[in-house]
Amino acid sequence: MLFREQVEDVIPLQSNLAEPFHHRPPPIPRPRPLESPEDECQIALSESEVKTYDYLFFARPGLQRRVLAELQRGAFAIELEVDLHGLKVEHARQVLAEFLADCRRRRVRCALIIHGKGQRSEGAVPVLKAKINYWLRLSNQVLAFCSATQRDGGTGAVYVLLRNPAQANRRRAARR
Repeated sequence: MLFREQVEDVIPLQSNLAEPFHHRPPPIPRPRPLESPEDECQIALSESEVKTYDYLFFARPGLQRRVLAELQRGAFAIELEVDLHGLKVEHARQVLAEFLADCRRRRVRCALIIHGKGQRSEGAVPVLKAKINYWLRLSNQVLAFCSATQRDGGTGAVYVLLRNPAQANRRRAARR
């Protein structure tokens, strides 16, 4: 009743036309940053937080135990390997970055990195082993790594399980 009293002097608009159809412009895509090895290291981790023991082991959360056990047994076929022992730290870092980029291009699933045991370095401290332990944890491409079996270099080398680039592309396409 109150409403009718308030709107009794309103004159209705006379129009039989529907609102015209408007084409919506397509959405403007956001530019994606180009992926480069430097951009890949987005994990905040201090080198002092990483402890290096004789046997190296690292796995990202969610990786199946069976896959990790196979990696530790050396059951994965080594598709590519690099020998870093004897190199200076900066040169080794550069070679490792190039190696990981090459692994991505070639769609390598498992690689072997030989870092040495550090027996010839000052104080017999394995410098490259500690650096490899740290650098591999920073790379989003690396799912897991562990010290190799005796036949592939023992604690002087690591097996590296890399992200499957085909699956990563599928996931990226599904998000779009």
